Amino acid sequence: MVQISAAMVKELREATGSGIMDCKRVLAEAEGDTEKAIVLLRKKGFAKAAKRAGRSTSEGLIYSYIHTGAKLGVLIEVNCESDFVAKTENFQLFVKNIAMHVAAANPAGLNPEDIDTAVVEKEREIFRAQMLEQGKPENIIDKIVEGKVEKFYKDICLMSQPYVKDPQKTISDLLKEIIGSMGENIQIKRFVRFQIGE
Repeated sequence: MVQISAAMVKELREATGSGIMDCKRVLAEAEGDTEKAIVLLRKKGFAKAAKRAGRSTSEGLIYSYIHTGAKLGVLIEVNCESDFVAKTENFQLFVKNIAMHVAAANPAGLNPEDIDTAVVEKEREIFRAQMLEQGKPENIIDKIVEGKVEKFYKDICLMSQPYVKDPQKTISDLLKEIIGSMGENIQIKRFVRFQIGE
């Protein structure tokens, strides 16, 4: 049995933002292996996030991010369950990071249902024309086109985009992590990105 020191718990807590008892528990489960403990915390956080998904989010923040040079800005609304969580440093940092991601990655909407169907249909036509040009058989073109449309959604929808600061995670993963660590349902409600000349 590995002895779990206060320093190990502190290090894990700082790395993940999780509670002391949760850190202690997963470190014991992972036999002191910090990497394994982080994976366990993420899994537990995702499970907690799923349970909290139906809870009401009537508090939160509206945050404005103006990029250096003042030619690009983002206004974002992120909701949570309580005013207490909205005022925490972790929550505010999460909101700021999402706003900065929106500035950098320029998503077209939160989820596929937010994307204008005319835009999607135009992409679908382009993909189909490309497949015909490449001489792909008619019977598999639809399948290929649908696969390309799915990838198109992943690239332009905020929730499925790889997080610019850590491309191993999507924004959806990041959201589940903060829900797990804060213990409340949190929702990215809406955003607007402004750029000079657009």
